[in-house]
Amino acid sequence: MRVPLLDPLPIRPRGPLATTVRPPGSRSLANRAQLAAALARGISVLRNVTPSDDTEALRVGLAALGVRMEPTPGAAAGDWLVHGVDGAFTPVASAIDVRASGTTARFLTAAATLASTPVVLDGTQRMRERPIADLATALGALGARVEVLGAGGCPPLRAGGSRLVGGEALLDVRRTSSQYVSGILLAAPYAQRDVTLRFVGDEVISRPFVDLTLAVMRDFGAEAEWRGRGAVFVRAGRGYQAREYVVEPDAQGAVYGFAAAAITGGSVTIENLPRASIQPDLGFLDALAQMGCSVERAANAIRVHGAAKLRGIRVDANPWPDAALALAVVALFADGPSEIVNVPNLRIKETDRLAALECELTKLGARATTGPDWLRIEPGPLHGAEIDTYDDHRMAMSFALAGFRIPGVAIRDPSCVSKTWPAFFEALESWR
Repeated sequence: MRVPLLDPLPIRPRGPLATTVRPPGSRSLANRAQLAAALARGISVLRNVTPSDDTEALRVGLAALGVRMEPTPGAAAGDWLVHGVDGAFTPVASAIDVRASGTTARFLTAAATLASTPVVLDGTQRMRERPIADLATALGALGARVEVLGAGGCPPLRAGGSRLVGGEALLDVRRTSSQYVSGILLAAPYAQRDVTLRFVGDEVISRPFVDLTLAVMRDFGAEAEWRGRGAVFVRAGRGYQAREYVVEPDAQGAVYGFAAAAITGGSVTIENLPRASIQPDLGFLDALAQMGCSVERAANAIRVHGAAKLRGIRVDANPWPDAALALAVVALFADGPSEIVNVPNLRIKETDRLAALECELTKLGARATTGPDWLRIEPGPLHGAEIDTYDDHRMAMSFALAGFRIPGVAIRDPSCVSKTWPAFFEALESWR
């Protein structure tokens, strides 16, 4: 269990940056690859899996389902051998602690339907407040046995002991989580029949993350594709094949470097991030360009140059909602109001992020207002404050950037960044 650091961490103001930022490996890609490799036939090698609470929660959960994973002998830290189970989990424990990891909860709920015996999935108190009933219902429509045990359609839940039959299921993911979709898709190659997921209103929140899932599935040999805008199809009987898979640098982590360039008016480069990457959070770059920053993309690097004056913008952040927090902090330094819209699922993340943003932006001197799925930021005279992070890594990382320009900013419970980037504040101190 993570022990909070109770003393607020002061952030050192600094001038325009001219630096290279090296984010960890992508948690989104790593966790999708971990599950595909676990289900595959044969032994896979995963490279650049950066240790974090989220990747560790999924690794330990897979171990409870009977998957053997071990560091690659003589290789770099973050390289793992994954002994695939060829689509059939044999649990070695009756309970799985998903901790505070929404990805782990959703992915393993679906994956556990392939287990020979039932397992109970549970997590932190906040996880017991994050809904999962719609995922359970969709899996039930595909013939699986999933029972939600918690209040209000939230964990804990029990899954497994039957087979994932397949067929068609309808999901309403207009305002919840695309991870429901990704969890089902990742398990679907091992259903008894082909799987088709259809979506209410042909809408999927954070749709690019479903594209990311499909790409990883195809990398491991599955047949999975969109059928128009409103359905995804997965071929049964085309399971995953073991392979070597190198995890790209994390675009979600790179966002903080890009935002730092915008805030300080400096220049930040992220290396080893391919021009062809489909990580959804790279959409954040388009928002920075609208605000006046310049973006340079090379074959294997991306550089952002901050602008002399940032413009306020209105942006639909639905495809990359986690990066909306960093954008809200950048908006503090714009020459006019900004609006971030179409992000309803920020209400059901590690905390109610819209409410948390409204409170903490106001502490710094801005006027912030929210609605069901939007945030408006009106810049004002800014001043330092101690920032509450709500046990939310993205609140901590985003608001730390404000301290580059505002003296007196301090981050409470900075250790919460261990969820995705444990060394974030050590890295931050080196940015110059």
